[in-house]
Amino acid sequence: MRLLRRKNNSHKGDFGHVFIVAGSARYSGAGALCSEAAIRSGAGLVTLGIPKSLNNAMIKIKPKEVMTLPLPETKQATLSIRAFKKIKDFSNNIDILAIGPGLSQNNSTQSLVRKIVAKIDKPMVIDADGLNALAGHLGFLLTTNDQRPATILTPHPGEMARLLGTTIKKVQSCRNETAVRFARDYDCTVVLKGHHTVVADYRGNSYVNNTGNPGMATAGSGDVLTGMIAAFLAQGIESYSAAKYAVYLHGLAGDLAAEEKTQISLIASDIIAKIPEAIKKSS
Repeated sequence: MRLLRRKNNSHKGDFGHVFIVAGSARYSGAGALCSEAAIRSGAGLVTLGIPKSLNNAMIKIKPKEVMTLPLPETKQATLSIRAFKKIKDFSNNIDILAIGPGLSQNNSTQSLVRKIVAKIDKPMVIDADGLNALAGHLGFLLTTNDQRPATILTPHPGEMARLLGTTIKKVQSCRNETAVRFARDYDCTVVLKGHHTVVADYRGNSYVNNTGNPGMATAGSGDVLTGMIAAFLAQGIESYSAAKYAVYLHGLAGDLAAEEKTQISLIASDIIAKIPEAIKKSS
């Protein structure tokens, strides 16, 4: 696997700097899981942007290798629209931006997400509340996609239904076609999560994954996948391949964790713990 082939004179800058904008008072763990998955999946540097009041607590639970960037927040300890300038300025120094895990649906936070998507032209992975902010506002995806090297969206069926203004039943009845059509319409790569996750890109390519198990239907599993995708993008893999590798290895890590912990006891951090073994088995 290309991910394992590193030159002897490599340095951390060769493997990319991932900037993760995530978390809120209620969902502080989402950012920690996403950032740990990114650093464990080979990103050279990871910075986690979080509401400033969470910084001291986050320092205690995040991996020691992950840096933090405290950002302006709302009264509810979610990210504020006032954080945009600091995020925009910091983005000049990073390679990949991942946005969404645990952000909340606070109005100011959702406005921030839309402004980031419209105004920042870095390669981007958009998940969870990042996707919820785009429901009814998909035009924001088209404002910078002609400049942005990669945009990857990672909806579960409910999020895809909200994005398209349709039902989960309709999404699930034609998963591959839905993902391919969305990717073409919005010039992006789509990871439609669930049993047999579908990865599709704007060129019409699609891949149906066969790793993973029902035990992975647990809080934080999607945050782990977002971190993995961002890390593979940061290491120079193009968006469709980065999404495919991440989906496959995420599922394989979940299968390895389920063998040890059982499906019923599987939690998201167990998946992260098995990422190295999954990568080794795939080499």
